Amino acid sequence: MLRRWRRLDEPGLEVFRLRSRDDGFWATSSLVHAGADPFGLRYAWALDREWRTRSVRLELMGDVCRSLMIERAGDASWRIDDRPRRDLDGCEEVDLSATPFCNTLAIRRMAGATGELTALYVALPELLIMPSRQRYEALGNDCWRYLDCGVAEGFTAQIRLDAEGFVSRYEGLFEALPGA
Repeated sequence: MLRRWRRLDEPGLEVFRLRSRDDGFWATSSLVHAGADPFGLRYAWALDREWRTRSVRLELMGDVCRSLMIERAGDASWRIDDRPRRDLDGCEEVDLSATPFCNTLAIRRMAGATGELTALYVALPELLIMPSRQRYEALGNDCWRYLDCGVAEGFTAQIRLDAEGFVSRYEGLFEALPGA
């Protein structure tokens, strides 16, 4: 499956691929953010059959090239570059600031109902990692309201999903390109 998203707030494009595997799903993506603080990012995301993150490998290309490995170490505990991060205990899912794919994971976790979760939030291009509380309100017809209760407290946006449950439009930030 192929998806392409473009940024709405600054120039940027993401090309995303998802493959099903016996043990879950494998997502790979390349994106370019060409705004005020330009960078490129490649990620490889391993998911289990329930769409929960097992691991995410990030390769950031910018002023400095860096990589980062995020691995689930328990139900809500994590390892970053092979080191336990106790400050991330309680994080239920990963949220990368540069892609709408993360919202698909959070919304699938909500199983169609309004709810909250604590995300392992990765701010890009800085690669800063912190817990962040998020709320998703089901509005019906594949439409959700996202409310940030953590890192960007007070931020809100409407998110629309396509027929397969992927973000088709994230108000003010991303939209899927036709044919994707």
